[in-house]
Amino acid sequence: MKEYQALESLERIEAVLAHIMKMLDELLTSSRRSAATKQAYSPAEAAAILGKRPYTTREWCRLGRINATKRPVGRGAAEEWEISNEEIERIQNHGLLPMPKRY
Repeated sequence: MKEYQALESLERIEAVLAHIMKMLDELLTSSRRSAATKQAYSPAEAAAILGKRPYTTREWCRLGRINATKRPVGRGAAEEWEISNEEIERIQNHGLLPMPKRY
């Protein structure tokens, strides 16, 4: 009888430890994600986050499938797309915007 109770106690302890390990892993993943966030990303950085090619993210910006703005890059009149962190989260959670009617 004591062996059964000891085994049952060990199983409960293992279950609690597994739950604690899972929570710690989620916290670690969350802290890494929040520490690495920026206000805005270039199309290449956004592509890496989204698992796409930079050309694809630039096309999505050009077509209006992503809410993005242009920012100067310091090379004369040249500008580069800028994608906000909130927009990347929106894409990850809800997907791309629909194609505009003009195309």
